[in-house]
Amino acid sequence: MNRREFIAGFGGAVGCFQCAQAQANHVESIGAIWSLARDNPEMQARLTGFDQGLERFGWFKGRNLHLEERFAEGNTKRFQSLARDLVALRPKAIVAQSTPVALALLQERRSIPIVFFAVSDPVGSGLVSSLGRPGANATGVLLYEEGIVGKWLAMLKEVAPRLTRVALVANPKTTSYDYFFQSAKVSAFALGIELVPLPIETAADVERAVQSFAAKPYGGLALPPDSTNILHRDLLIRLANKFSLPAVYPYRSFVTAGGLMSYSTDVPQQVRLVASFVDRILRGAKASDLPVETPTRYETTVNITAAKALGLELPHAWLALADEVVE
Repeated sequence: MNRREFIAGFGGAVGCFQCAQAQANHVESIGAIWSLARDNPEMQARLTGFDQGLERFGWFKGRNLHLEERFAEGNTKRFQSLARDLVALRPKAIVAQSTPVALALLQERRSIPIVFFAVSDPVGSGLVSSLGRPGANATGVLLYEEGIVGKWLAMLKEVAPRLTRVALVANPKTTSYDYFFQSAKVSAFALGIELVPLPIETAADVERAVQSFAAKPYGGLALPPDSTNILHRDLLIRLANKFSLPAVYPYRSFVTAGGLMSYSTDVPQQVRLVASFVDRILRGAKASDLPVETPTRYETTVNITAAKALGLELPHAWLALADEVVE
């Protein structure tokens, strides 16, 4: 190799090294608005899963990623101010937990990509034009398809055949309540069940509503996914057991905490999918080009102790097919 070739080759190597160093030293900035408080057990599991998901794609907080997080702590009145605060920082993308949080972000700015999850009706709520072609600056992970309510009602009827009334318990301000209620009507009629709306917001609402509903016999509860339900999880479980109301819950954690049963999406999988959306956007993809992901795995969890306390006999087929049986 002559001197000129050596210098050219050496210069190229230095250039490549400098490019690699620049890429390694570059820090991307993203944001996230979480509906619950940081110390909520449900929230902690999601935060851990999200961080681990990002790391699988090579994004490490404090190294090549800066994450600005805001926690609404279950207060719906904070959604808009938190959205305004975070949008002002101009992150590369923002993760939004729940429909109202994502809508609050869209009201503030429509150019920053939004990755949503814990959302069940993104089309009806106006977050996307369609699941396959979101069409704007928002995309993400669908939590539940509307037909899920029929499955919940069928489960209740199977474990409690004398059941004639089911209350749909959730906060319309923090979940797509009408989406679930309208879907439930068809299934309820086919099962011979009277569907009762039971909107709640505060702990006092929960106490009053459940006690009033329990005044009539043969009732049960169905709880859609909702940050308010998570916030009042232990109270809802206690009241359901106190008034002998069979209940189907939106997440496994309700059952391990003493609830009767759940049929839910795989939450860790959902959080990993959120991380994958963030990764693709950070690498140049447009939110409008990324189809909304739909659930591919569901889990059934049943609590034998809770069933016995309610005087119910769980079908043997259930126990054999359940993903987890809590005793």
